[in-house]
Amino acid sequence: MRNNLFNITSASLLVMLMAGCSSTDVAVPTCGTISAYLPTDKASNIYPAVITHLDGKPVISMPNFVVPPGKHTLTMAALIDSPKLKVKLAARTEKTLEVNVVAEQQYHVAAQFNTDKVYYGMDSHYWQPVIWQQDELQCKPITTPY
Repeated sequence: MRNNLFNITSASLLVMLMAGCSSTDVAVPTCGTISAYLPTDKASNIYPAVITHLDGKPVISMPNFVVPPGKHTLTMAALIDSPKLKVKLAARTEKTLEVNVVAEQQYHVAAQFNTDKVYYGMDSHYWQPVIWQQDELQCKPITTPY
């Protein structure tokens, strides 16, 4: 009787140890990437844009921003160099875009030049920020020093 009890206890202990090890060794992706560096498709009226603020905080222009999953607000400036653009420089204002970032995804942002009509003067509706491409991208987890 004692041998059977020992074997059951040993088997249970082994299963518990194996389960504990496997759950702590698995890395869970904890980040996504917002990018503004890919060459854009000017034939489709997609132009480069610069991210100036991320979640309301000013940032230095970078090709990639690694962020935790969730909603993020980008403030962007369009870099449209089309001869069709007739608005004044003062109309070329920044706009915001909300991105719902999913782990292990890369979001390419740009400026969509609206060519449905000719925009003149102070009309700032000539462009809108867009996600023009999305890819899978393996991301290293973000570590926050405490």
